[in-house]
Amino acid sequence: MVTHIRRPALTVGNIALSFHRAAAAVTQRILEDAGHEVRTIEAPHQRLFALQALGEIDVLVSAWLPSSHGEYLAAYRDDVHVLGPHYEPYCVWAVPSYVPVDAVSEVADLARSDVATRMTRAIDGINPGAGISRFSAAMVKEYGLDRHRYTFRPGTEHTFVNRVERGIAEREWFVIPIWRPQYLNLLHGLRPIAEPKGLLGGVDAASPIITDRAMAVIAPEALERLQGLHLGNEGVESIDKLINVDGLTPLDAADRYLRRIADATP
Repeated sequence: MVTHIRRPALTVGNIALSFHRAAAAVTQRILEDAGHEVRTIEAPHQRLFALQALGEIDVLVSAWLPSSHGEYLAAYRDDVHVLGPHYEPYCVWAVPSYVPVDAVSEVADLARSDVATRMTRAIDGINPGAGISRFSAAMVKEYGLDRHRYTFRPGTEHTFVNRVERGIAEREWFVIPIWRPQYLNLLHGLRPIAEPKGLLGGVDAASPIITDRAMAVIAPEALERLQGLHLGNEGVESIDKLINVDGLTPLDAADRYLRRIADATP
């Protein structure tokens, strides 16, 4: 229910990737329902955390803790509140479903000569500040894949999505550093491969980060809803798919998701 009480304006910041837009849109609607005017900011990973440290972002959606974004938050951790996680993300390397399991079941298989000759050895990712990009660049060396001419190439969200779509369309053998939640998992059924050295950071908690200043003015009902909100990886992926496949705006996709949850509540 939308309140008619006017509350102080708040700025919501999200990392400039589609699934972060999905979670941020739900947060924005919850704040607006409580009477807050909401401004939004998007930025790459390190820049977004730096902006919150400077006081330019009230609510950051979301920090993946402790592995992916912990080092970005550490510089100002004492000045903010970390809410409970809205979902539990994790990073994987994955291959298309048509690549046989008996050919590629774990990262080390990529170095086998019969596999390396079939695989595209340029491994494309997102921007260098993402946890998965840092992890993947290290993995190429730790698994000795560089000795077989594999390279990791950071890029943009656009080049990353295009790379997956093109590879699937051409039935190419390729490996992609990806994560849950991400709508491409729903769309293409990408198959994770085992990474026994544990270099991908494990399962994180995706938590909103709220500054002390914002905690002093945020509507109690909004804070209660945000603290109790659990989208889950599946929920974020479903909103992400509404945006990227069905063509909804992030806010329209959030509205549809929230209506669905309200209708399902007894």
